[in-house]
Amino acid sequence: MTAPSTFGLSSEARNLHWLLTNLVEEVPGLTSVAVVSSDGLLLLSSDPDRNAERRPDQPSGPKGSAADLATIVSGIGSLTIGAAKLMDYGGVKQTMVAMEDGSLFVMSISDGSLLGVHGSPDCDMSVVAYHMALFVGRAGHVLTPELRSELRESLERGTPDNEPTEVGPMAVRAVPGRSAEVTK
Repeated sequence: MTAPSTFGLSSEARNLHWLLTNLVEEVPGLTSVAVVSSDGLLLLSSDPDRNAERRPDQPSGPKGSAADLATIVSGIGSLTIGAAKLMDYGGVKQTMVAMEDGSLFVMSISDGSLLGVHGSPDCDMSVVAYHMALFVGRAGHVLTPELRSELRESLERGTPDNEPTEVGPMAVRAVPGRSAEVTK
């Protein structure tokens, strides 16, 4: 999956991007991951370029894009929260939907934010749930209203072709007509 650009973001936002990238790279069988705010807006995604064509060997997530996954996660989160209130069972921690051709996991992060993961049919559900819990434990305390706003704005802005893309401690800038420049 393509790593999103984190150039110009706060250290907390870069850390969340790193946690998401780490989740995707460490857990076999994940096809798409999204962090969704309590009002259903996509904050962070493993598929930042919604218009990019996928390689034939790259598994696809929900039809279309991370925005579709965010919509699904938000809807399932709302439904399960309503069901838990109706049954008076307390807060929802995790929801898992097993389908013929994949699985969908939704886990509460904080303040109504949700982590949604779409996995392939052969993913190990216990491994996915474990790594999601690690992500939530690490991300929950930093997902402040200010950080949610910053993440939303960065998704709305997009990344122009000549904006640096951070790679570890360095940034790579594509310069038309020349090879990439590396800056520190």
